[in-house]
Amino acid sequence: MSRNTKGDRFTPFNYPIEVEQRIQELRKNKNIQLPPRKILRTREELAGIKASAEINTALLDFITPFVKAGVSTRELDSLVYQFTTDNGAIPAPLGYGDFPKSCCISINDVVCHGIPNEFDILEDGDIVNIDVSTIFKGYFSDASRMFMIGNVTEQARRLVEVCKECLDLGIQAAQPWATLGDVGAAIQAHAEKNGFSVVRDFCGHGVGIKFHEDPEVLHYGHKGTGMTLVPGMTFTIEPMLNAGSWEVFIDSEDNWTACTDDESLSAQWEHMILITETGNEILTY
Repeated sequence: MSRNTKGDRFTPFNYPIEVEQRIQELRKNKNIQLPPRKILRTREELAGIKASAEINTALLDFITPFVKAGVSTRELDSLVYQFTTDNGAIPAPLGYGDFPKSCCISINDVVCHGIPNEFDILEDGDIVNIDVSTIFKGYFSDASRMFMIGNVTEQARRLVEVCKECLDLGIQAAQPWATLGDVGAAIQAHAEKNGFSVVRDFCGHGVGIKFHEDPEVLHYGHKGTGMTLVPGMTFTIEPMLNAGSWEVFIDSEDNWTACTDDESLSAQWEHMILITETGNEILTY
């Protein structure tokens, strides 16, 4: 797992010397948490990650017209597998920790990690999250979208919309030299202002060289706390909002499916971003 951190990790991005100087200045402050060098991407790594991300986004575009009433989650999973492999890639969830399918599909009160099957048939009024992750030539990407099936309730629609707004605000807060706490605080404030709760049990994560790596990206917290965001980092922001309590439980039958503890509705959106010198770049959506 160790990697050589000697030399200039910033030349792939043609960074000015001021960037390295900024890191060295911050390093003098023992209260500031900086990312390890191994999660700052090289030019080669970033090219591979972006190629994977292109397939991942194209996959979500491809699956969108099939997400409708009367379709089983197993059918959608089969389409995900076929599209991914047709493009020379591998579905990252398949076999990950014994996960049995190619994507996660979570309906209504399922917060995340719903396992596709032939029994879950999408119905009018459902809200659905489809979470896809792709391995292409050894590089990883990850994103999810929400879908509203037919005539959803006003509460369901508002939950989906506010969750997307939370994602957008989190991305806006993810600026170079800001902190992960800034991201979480922005998401939490907007969610709670609108009467929704932020799930604590799951978080965003670094992704690119591995499926899940540093840092952990909490969707709640306090401004000015946590790891400092440095150009070259790639990670997901994926807020999960519940209409009721933020508490969840894991289905003991499959040890994967996470549901709201009070059976309230849940929504999630996920993008993968790159921190740049001047802001951030959305890699998957």
